Amino acid sequence: MKKRAEFLNAIALLLGTTIGAGIFGIPYVFAKAGFLIGLINLLLLGLIILIVNLSVGEIALRTKKRHMIAGYAKKYLGKFGEYAITFSVLIGIFGAMIAYIIGEGEALSAIFGGDSLMLSLIFFVIVSAIIWFDLNAVAESDKIISIIMLFIILFISVLAFGHIDFENLKPFDFSKFLLPYGVVLFAMVGASAIPEMEGELIKQKAKLKKAIIIGTLIPLAVYLLFSFVVVGVSGIKTTEVATIGLGNALGKYMVLLGNVFAVLAMATSFISVGLAMRWMLRYDYGFSKFSSWFISCFVPLAIFLGGARSFIEVVALTGAIAGGIEGSLLVLTAKEAKKKGERKPEYEIKLSWWLVGLIMLIFLIGIVYQFLYY
Repeated sequence: MKKRAEFLNAIALLLGTTIGAGIFGIPYVFAKAGFLIGLINLLLLGLIILIVNLSVGEIALRTKKRHMIAGYAKKYLGKFGEYAITFSVLIGIFGAMIAYIIGEGEALSAIFGGDSLMLSLIFFVIVSAIIWFDLNAVAESDKIISIIMLFIILFISVLAFGHIDFENLKPFDFSKFLLPYGVVLFAMVGASAIPEMEGELIKQKAKLKKAIIIGTLIPLAVYLLFSFVVVGVSGIKTTEVATIGLGNALGKYMVLLGNVFAVLAMATSFISVGLAMRWMLRYDYGFSKFSSWFISCFVPLAIFLGGARSFIEVVALTGAIAGGIEGSLLVLTAKEAKKKGERKPEYEIKLSWWLVGLIMLIFLIGIVYQFLYY
């Protein structure tokens, strides 16, 4: 019974890190490019992220001492690997926080009316205060919140399913083939949880591979279902924060249900990543209590006030840059770990240089495309 609980908890760790507010942007880019093109992007990136996640699992199993992903990069790639991974983490966290500030204003405006900018600022005051007082209960409950999100997404999808117009799913535009790329990658990245999964399964490491596969495929299936329903209902009227357009299409009950859900999901995500940033600055780099809080909260706010107002643009660029850099470095780390590892792992994946090169090329193309498009 205990072993089963540990296995399920390991899966929940990956779900909690992967499933977040990125789900609200996927239907918009699916609607813009076409559902079929969105589906291809989701399946392709899902496969690549599965390879990356399994690679991180193998790295952890080959290493006697447990590290976070930056620690593994440092061990096998040197200082450059550590700094590059840290840079990608900074981009990822700050980008996510900016997106949540934007998205919260839009979702709150859909519920209460009023100016989205002012509502974004009110939201920021509340969550930055929570981060200042170091109320980490939200961060620690990330797994539970993500599981609740799963059930709410399924509930919303069931309610909306009968309103799908399948004509909305037919159009597609091949000139926008990579449009969904950055948003989908933003929503799929979750490799930072895998070292914790390995620690959770310390007495049954052979099950790590299975836990990673399940924990990667569940978000993919959930994103597919949610996008299918939202695009099917909203069509070209799908909004950047998907629940807003879904509410507009289905009426007041969905405006309230969908957007309250979005508000809570983005708020908890903001607090979780904000606390993670603050703790990294304070405990890993020696910043003071005030400066670590100020940098963590006010850098995203300054960028938001400086003109970053599109939820989709921020999510897409953040996903492409942070996810691409992190994914590339992790497959390189895995190749080095195969040569320099300290123990025989419970599983191995075939990671030839041509596959590593192909994955890195896809990540590079994705970064360039997002910059050119936006």
